[in-house]
Amino acid sequence: MARARRICDWPPEERPRERLFEHGAERLGDSELVALLLRTGNPGGAETALDQARRLLGASGGLAALARMPIAELCTIRGLGPAKAATVAAAFEIGRRLASARVPNGGIFRTSTDVYAHFRGRLSTLRKEVFCVLLLDAKHRKLREAQISEGSLTASIVHPREVFLPAVRESAAAMILVHNHPSGDPAPSPEDVEITRRLREVGELIGVRVLDHVIVGADTHFSFVDAGYF
Repeated sequence: MARARRICDWPPEERPRERLFEHGAERLGDSELVALLLRTGNPGGAETALDQARRLLGASGGLAALARMPIAELCTIRGLGPAKAATVAAAFEIGRRLASARVPNGGIFRTSTDVYAHFRGRLSTLRKEVFCVLLLDAKHRKLREAQISEGSLTASIVHPREVFLPAVRESAAAMILVHNHPSGDPAPSPEDVEITRRLREVGELIGVRVLDHVIVGADTHFSFVDAGYF
């Protein structure tokens, strides 16, 4: 197999690193940014880092799909290896954390947008549905959050016992339900509507108010309160 021309042999205006310094990171394409994470191509010289980045993005289905890829799966991609896979995974995790406007314990969620911002970085790119609860005190200040279940690609199983057990332990006065849709579309399914109705009823019986149910999508969210369900 022919040896690829090394990036260091390219004209400076074509090299990803030099382009970043000259024009800023926002002007680089996805493959150029990933190439800077990979740093080097294949040891045999058949691919540059940019070639490898293009192949990685093509094999995964693009940047968003690459961000969702588990570290174990990244390690299986030809030419990547544990070190590069770890760098890619860490970069995406930093991005997710920066994308989340996390509310600390004692803070207040004033709108569904606050809830979405708090969970977006962690839930919006997941391949499976994850159901969480925000536990609040009588003044609706955050006590803590808890993950209740992790389901399949299309559904999660949520039982009232598991949902309200953390609330009872924390003596929470209220809670907000939160889960993601791996499809990226936050529109509620009939099952979402039914579980919301059921959990509200149980909450009224035990004295823990369900204030809202927020569904996290890829770029937006759905709030049962905002939509007039409550």
